[in-house]
Amino acid sequence: MTKILTSQEAVASIPDNTTVASVGVIGWVTPDAVLKALGDRFAQTGSPRNLTFYFPCGTGDAQLIKGMDHVAKEGLMKRIVAGSYINPVDPRTGRRPELMRLIRENRIEAYSWPIGASMHWLREVARKSPGYITRIGLGTYADPAFGGGKFTARAEDDLIRRIEIDGEPLLYYPTWPLDVAIVRASSADEHGNLSWEDEALVSSNIGLVLAAKASGGRVIAQVRRMVKSGQRLASQTSVPGYFIDDIVVEPQMMMASETPFDAAYFSGRRQPLDHLPRPPMSADKVIARRAALEVRKHELSIFGFGASADIPLVMAENGKFDNGAGHEYWFTTEHGSYGGVVMSGWQFSANINPEAIMDGLYQFDVIDGGLCRFAALAFAQFDASGAVNVSKFGAANPGAGGFIDIAHNAQRLVFTGTFTTGGLETSFNGGRLTIVQDGKISKFAEAAESITYRVVDGVRNRGQKARVVTERAVFDVIEKGLRLIEVAPGIDVRRDVLDRMAYQPAEIVSPLPLMDSVLFEDFGLEQAPREAANA
Repeated sequence: MTKILTSQEAVASIPDNTTVASVGVIGWVTPDAVLKALGDRFAQTGSPRNLTFYFPCGTGDAQLIKGMDHVAKEGLMKRIVAGSYINPVDPRTGRRPELMRLIRENRIEAYSWPIGASMHWLREVARKSPGYITRIGLGTYADPAFGGGKFTARAEDDLIRRIEIDGEPLLYYPTWPLDVAIVRASSADEHGNLSWEDEALVSSNIGLVLAAKASGGRVIAQVRRMVKSGQRLASQTSVPGYFIDDIVVEPQMMMASETPFDAAYFSGRRQPLDHLPRPPMSADKVIARRAALEVRKHELSIFGFGASADIPLVMAENGKFDNGAGHEYWFTTEHGSYGGVVMSGWQFSANINPEAIMDGLYQFDVIDGGLCRFAALAFAQFDASGAVNVSKFGAANPGAGGFIDIAHNAQRLVFTGTFTTGGLETSFNGGRLTIVQDGKISKFAEAAESITYRVVDGVRNRGQKARVVTERAVFDVIEKGLRLIEVAPGIDVRRDVLDRMAYQPAEIVSPLPLMDSVLFEDFGLEQAPREAANA
């Protein structure tokens, strides 16, 4: 029988040495109150100890919705397996997440799995399969030959194995039981039936419930409100109450850190597009404008974090979606919101005015099945061998998120990011770019610190088309490496591009076209650059 408890009561009986699973997408659908109560219980009593935490995605933003950072306490957390991590500086405290400190200082066993594997693995737990098998991730940091997803020296167990079936190398993720699942939904009735009617995402909440129950475990559901039995249509109930043990009601739970509640994220209301935020003029906006020229109508397009997430916003700003034209562009993210406009910043992963919201596990079926034909993704490093890195660089350990699955399976790829990082300052005048101060670190490194995806292999072996867009230069990825195809007006090719790379492009187009000056003006982009209009 489902019980209604406080968050403190719900976590009071979680014992030592168990596995606790939860999910959120940054702030979206994060059961923050229950995770906080678990962290508070340990801080006050020293119990429970030595827990393994399983987060299919980076849960919480470590700011107003701390999520996984609530339980990032040495002694409480023995091991963490996560599809992604987050590492922002909290503007109120100037501190980075405590979880990142535990990882950097090797205080816990930390593993990073691609989100596609972390989602689909739940199905295998739920059906008591030996494990999850995939070819996605071979040759990347998830491959045991390149680290096996281990992010700390304490992470000694091989949670990912390399196997062979019919002569084909594959990655194998053995299953293990989940003792407690902490999920979040919109509402529950007195029988525990759950619905997500006013959430922006579902993510892997349903998969977590089924995996925990198949393991003989317990499910705690945090909801915004209780409703009477029979008040909702049966088709609106996504999880039967038979699978829910405890309900925690939190009426004030936020949707995202800068969004306490906004019905436009599940189309409970429609937001006028002229009310959308306008990205400020910056290097990132230039990149988003140039990358927007690669977007085609009637092609399912998926966007990643960073400058890539600004692409739909600059398209909206420039009137591309006016008069109902937005329906001509098919947008999604790795977390299952379809249609409308992809948002950036802490609102990333959810769309304004969506047309559909898909369960997270099915969304990775879409991705792995190659239905997202175009992808725009950020990059932290692009190396001489044609490998891209977003998973581990410097002091940051974000993991891959959905990057590997998306990059492996899309037909056309655009990687977006500034050319350098660490202090880059730019200015724009008269349709020209001026580099006021260059970044200390070039993103075009001889060897990536971590291999997230081997782009050249996709181009060479599977016919992918890939392009790298920065504020000062645009490259095509070819079998031999990079081909420089455009440069920004106002920069010196030798000084600002070639000398800032640890290696040289395999080819340089001659004569070398300029990126259109309109990209660098502080007003809406009216037409595509001639050189890129038919790309």
